[in-house]
Amino acid sequence: MTDSHTDSPHARVRSDIAHNARVWNYWLGGKDNYSVDRAVGDQVTGMYPSIGEVARADRAFLGRVVRHLAGEAGIRQFLDIGTGLPTADNTHEVAQRTAPDARVVYVDNDPIVLAHARALLTSTPEGVTEYIDADAHHPERILDAVEPTLDLTRPVAVMMLGILNFVLDTDEALSVVRRLMAPLPSGSYLVLTHPTLELGGEGNDAAMRFWNENATPPITARSRAEFAAFLEGLEIVEPGIVSCARWRDEPSGGGAPADVAQFGAVARKP
Repeated sequence: MTDSHTDSPHARVRSDIAHNARVWNYWLGGKDNYSVDRAVGDQVTGMYPSIGEVARADRAFLGRVVRHLAGEAGIRQFLDIGTGLPTADNTHEVAQRTAPDARVVYVDNDPIVLAHARALLTSTPEGVTEYIDADAHHPERILDAVEPTLDLTRPVAVMMLGILNFVLDTDEALSVVRRLMAPLPSGSYLVLTHPTLELGGEGNDAAMRFWNENATPPITARSRAEFAAFLEGLEIVEPGIVSCARWRDEPSGGGAPADVAQFGAVARKP
């Protein structure tokens, strides 16, 4: 990737400060990042060595959840907010592998994500994949923009993986969730992950302070109680609120996965 950007959306890309989508891409082994992203990513890893495990566990959680929703739960519409840079097994790829007619709308407001999403987020012939350049702070705009790709009279799975941690005010974050879910019908789902200083994540406190001084957007951790508040009024799917690495983890020869300091949960609107 070069540092030369002259056209929209590239004109909005800043290569002088680390950005979450690119640093996350770096931790996942991707190539869509700058030297400043790698430098900050390495510094955070030095302060909190398990951050790469968090990134990989979050990604694996997405795959398990989408397979469950598109399969057993019968969901055919997905709204993935804060999708980040495309990588292997994106939401539409996992969903359409199980249900080729699944319809997926991605939402992000990072210009470099926009540039890549337009090129890479394709669809099966039976399904639909769209991308919206929008901000999670404005849920009504998102819901207006997803139609007619998504039929909001039918159940929708709202995916917000590692995004509410960028809404620093907890009351505002709660409002965002409630405004997104309120107009959706019974049978819709909310899927969340969120970093925490619990689950062995106490060492992440200093790393988050470093991030907030050297990268964008700023981030916050939340407790289990704060995370649970996002799910009030919804039916939490088993196994409940757990480390995202433990949500219906798939057994392997290595045994059960270790906890990572990232809550994960799936909840159904009654």
